[in-house]
Amino acid sequence: MEIFLIIVSAIFVNNIVLAQFLGVCPFMGVSGKLSTATGMSGAVCFVITLATVVTYLINKFFLVPLGLTFLQTIAFILVIAALVQIVEIVLKKISPSLYQALGIFLPLITTNCAVLGVAINVVTKEFTFGGGAAHMLGLGESAVYAFATSLGYGLAMVLFAGLREQLAQSDIPEAFKGLPIAFITVGIMALAFLGFSGIV
Repeated sequence: MEIFLIIVSAIFVNNIVLAQFLGVCPFMGVSGKLSTATGMSGAVCFVITLATVVTYLINKFFLVPLGLTFLQTIAFILVIAALVQIVEIVLKKISPSLYQALGIFLPLITTNCAVLGVAINVVTKEFTFGGGAAHMLGLGESAVYAFATSLGYGLAMVLFAGLREQLAQSDIPEAFKGLPIAFITVGIMALAFLGFSGIV
C-alpha cells in the first residue's frame, strides 16, 4: 500500500513541475511540440531514475560512512552530468532525429533542477505517506519514488505540449500569444493538480 501511495503522491499530489516548480526551464522550452515533449520526458525519466539510484548508493556507502555529506550536491551534480552524457551518446546512435529535435535541451538535463531535486529529496527528506510515521526511503522505495516523479514530470509535459499545440491553432489576442498564454495555461494546470492534494 505504501508503494502505491508513493506513486500517487509523486505523480499527482507533489508533481515535480506543477507543485514543486522544479525543472520549469526545459518544461517550457521543449513543450512546443508533442513529439519533442515525449522524447524529452523519456530522457528525463531515465536520467532521474538512474541518477537517484546511483546517488542514493554513493551517499549511503561512501559519503555518509566517510563523513563527507557536505559534498552531496557536488557529487550528485557530477553523477547527473555523466549520466546525461551517456543518454546523449545513446540517443545520437539510436535516434538521430530525436537527438536533433531535442537540440540544446538535452544537455540542459544536466542543469535540470528536477533531477538534482529528486536525488537530494530522497537522501535528506523524511517522507510520510497515509498518516504513518515519517521515515527515510530505502533503495527500492527511492527508485519507485524517482520513477513516479519522472512519470509525473512526463505527464505534465505531454499534457502541456498537447495544450500548446491546440493553442497554436486557436484565435488568441495578440497580447497573449506565445509565453503569456503558456504561463496562464501552466497556472491552470497547477490548480487542476492541486485538486489531488486530499488523496494522500
